[in-house]
Amino acid sequence: MSFEDLGLIEPLIKALRAEGYETPTPIQQKAIPLLLKRSDVLGCAQTGTGKTAAFALPVLQLLHEDELYKKGPTGIKALILTPTRELAIQIGESFSVYGSLLRLRHTVIFGGVSQHAQVKAVREGVDIVIATPGRLLDLMNQRLVNLQHVKFFVLDEADRMLDMGFIHDVRKVVAKVPTKRQTLLFSATMPAEIRELANSILNHPVRVEVTPVSSTVEKIAQELYYVPKDEKRKLLLHTLQTRDTRSVLVFVRTKHGADRVAKFLTQSGINASAIHGDKSQGARQTALTNFKSGKTRVLIATDIAARGIDVDKLSHVINFEIPNVSETYVHRIGRTGRAGEEGVALSFCDDDEKSLIRDIQKLIKRDIRVVAHPFSQATSRSSANISDVSTTTPRKQQGSHRQSTSPHKAAPSHKVTSPRQHETSHAPKDPSQKAGRGKKRRRPFNGRKPGASSSPSSGGHGQRTS
Repeated sequence: MSFEDLGLIEPLIKALRAEGYETPTPIQQKAIPLLLKRSDVLGCAQTGTGKTAAFALPVLQLLHEDELYKKGPTGIKALILTPTRELAIQIGESFSVYGSLLRLRHTVIFGGVSQHAQVKAVREGVDIVIATPGRLLDLMNQRLVNLQHVKFFVLDEADRMLDMGFIHDVRKVVAKVPTKRQTLLFSATMPAEIRELANSILNHPVRVEVTPVSSTVEKIAQELYYVPKDEKRKLLLHTLQTRDTRSVLVFVRTKHGADRVAKFLTQSGINASAIHGDKSQGARQTALTNFKSGKTRVLIATDIAARGIDVDKLSHVINFEIPNVSETYVHRIGRTGRAGEEGVALSFCDDDEKSLIRDIQKLIKRDIRVVAHPFSQATSRSSANISDVSTTTPRKQQGSHRQSTSPHKAAPSHKVTSPRQHETSHAPKDPSQKAGRGKKRRRPFNGRKPGASSSPSSGGHGQRTS
């Protein structure tokens, strides 16, 4: 099937050809004809399946052909609501590309920057607004944005809206949009709260689902690495140095964690940068631009900041920290393996994260292949005791099997009882400390009085070598 078969007009076909798009994805094949018939649509498709074009192309065509656009009042006629500024910017870029041969104007509204340019664009007149909920409501409360003429309403990444606590803001926006409208709701997952929201804002929708809920792309090779928390950075560096990783997106949980990992890699000679909510909009855009162009090899991001990152041929996604919400794993690894390309997703799991891995495997209904590596000794014994996690034989990886099974190195690593002890476990032992501990154990038998010895043991807790 071609885009012509979907009933798209020639200006859109030409724009698609100029970008090298020839064959629509499954979600586009199913959603575009329905939207062109002005039906409400409830779409469930995993990230990276072409959802943006699935709603952008029909919205552009309907606005172009609609009598309201030709003769009706001026004002915003299409509203696309999305959870993050990065995703809003990406959607805005898609509208620019697809609508390059049409006389339609659009603008992007999001927080974190001055509202002046956004307000100016709205006052000069736009047909399409792509917005995040917070800034849009702010401008609406200032009476700077009016949604009374909206005929097309798109709620994208609805499940992420839920995760980020934006559902109440979404309902406030919906209350200001005319009830007589065409609505599309897209979500990668479909929890109960999203189904309830869909029932309240959609009118007799047609459901479009191209993959099972919460599934992962088959072309993404998923690998699991059991590793002590304090060895994760070493494993990350080892991976970047020994594997063919052209462009890597690394996920962490916190903003400070992203900065620390980026600093560590940069000091180790790896071109890396971090992106998170504390970065200015200019810094975030620069980091994204450098990453997309290949100037930056590794981008370390939090989940919120990474939403909407769309990089062609992203080779690897690395879960430096396992997400607390299983569905987030699906979103993360969906950054690679896009548009039919193959991808690799690696997950670094410490002892405290094993229950999260079990939850993820239940959600995606598959085991993640466990891989041995040079830094896995401290968790090899405990990992083997987890019966419901796959432990298939790993592929050979530069001598990692020999190191992980070496009795010389494996024995001391199992004695690690805390991160700090682990960080000092490789340091040379002080013979005097060892002897002191021995004397302390023998005191009752030598008849010495308690406290006679004045050499307390440090125990390794007072030092930190990392």
